[in-house]
Amino acid sequence: MLNVYLSGEIHSDWREEIIKLCNKEDLNIKFSSPNTNHESSDNCGVEILGAEEKKFWKDNKGASINSIKTKKSIKDSDVVVVKFGEKYKQWNAAFDAGYASALNKSIIVIHGDEHQHALKEVDASASAVAKDQHQVVKILKYLLDGSL
Repeated sequence: MLNVYLSGEIHSDWREEIIKLCNKEDLNIKFSSPNTNHESSDNCGVEILGAEEKKFWKDNKGASINSIKTKKSIKDSDVVVVKFGEKYKQWNAAFDAGYASALNKSIIVIHGDEHQHALKEVDASASAVAKDQHQVVKILKYLLDGSL
């Protein structure tokens, strides 16, 4: 079994697409990901630990709690897939890629050509840079059974 962490943008269904395509190929993969519910991810800190007057501390509490799951999931993974979307800057995704790289994890990055220059350092530390979810699934299939 391959453990794959799906990091990156949360505004599209790319994770579900990868999981569906891998299930269709009958690939033995366990997937994990961050909390993709934007509201609960942003508010978990104040909901659990109490309100904050300043947005900085509200965000800090939420990010700190979310980092517990992120760190564990990346440490437990064999492969980290990081998707950079087109609409928003995913600074957290870049951080996840850096953390995965520091742990010597295999990284597959997904992004379009328009982000090539901005992500050149992330791409340089990746094992593969894919343009879409279909290429990622082909890579995962190749890793598991050697078939193209």
